Amino acid sequence: MFTHPVSASAGIVQWLALPLNFMVKAVSAALFGLLLLAAFVFTAPMGSQEYYGFFRYDYLLFYAVTIQICLLLLKLESWAEAKVIALFHILAMGMEIFLTHPTIASWQYPQPAVLKLLTVPLFAGFMYSAVGSFFARSLRLYAVSFEKLPHFCNMLCLAVLSYLNFMTKFFIADIRIALFVWSVVIFWKTKLYFQLKQHRLKLPMLPILLLLAFLIWIAENISTFYKIWLYPSQVDAWHMVGWGKLGSWYLLLLLSLVLVLKILGTRDVNGTWHLR
Repeated sequence: MFTHPVSASAGIVQWLALPLNFMVKAVSAALFGLLLLAAFVFTAPMGSQEYYGFFRYDYLLFYAVTIQICLLLLKLESWAEAKVIALFHILAMGMEIFLTHPTIASWQYPQPAVLKLLTVPLFAGFMYSAVGSFFARSLRLYAVSFEKLPHFCNMLCLAVLSYLNFMTKFFIADIRIALFVWSVVIFWKTKLYFQLKQHRLKLPMLPILLLLAFLIWIAENISTFYKIWLYPSQVDAWHMVGWGKLGSWYLLLLLSLVLVLKILGTRDVNGTWHLR
């Protein structure tokens, strides 16, 4: 006579455990970014002071490299994932060098560094790598697969044009609105499957990308508050980053996603994307 209540209670407990399981995996997937963000906060008192021949940005580079090595040695990250992150790092550094050039000056790094490339401290690429790391680790930790994913050439063209538009918009028309519309059209029917304990759940992909863009925007506000970089309007007095940056992060997420999907996954005969 007690079988049904016990079963019902067990079912409730299982469902209540799902949010905890989701959060644990999310924190693990975002480990690189969270550790980097924590370092931004704790190194703020260093300011522009020199310590043993190096500056704050240099120590952030040493720290980021150490995190990357530890993730590999502890097998929390695979070599394939590290390759994706390295590629994203290189692409990001190229964009950073262009956008921080004095003739463009979209933002600036206000503190000195020994280890830098032109105007960009070398640790900067790791901020973008953290996004690539999150995508790569999330796909594995949540056992993600995609249904009705657009053809790779379609996604690649969108990603490449999004990347180029960050730089070409200073010389020709800004096409980001067209890029947003393009992304909505091709990903409208795309569904994402992920695993939480014994449950296989499905969500539309576009809202997830928007949510991730919002979370990165929050991290950007924390970073600028602690003077990791500054936009021109923040130099005299800090204020929140404009909401328009959500669109920039959304497009950058698309670039990261396409790189991760191509390098780490494959499609089956039904067109469903899976991790290799």
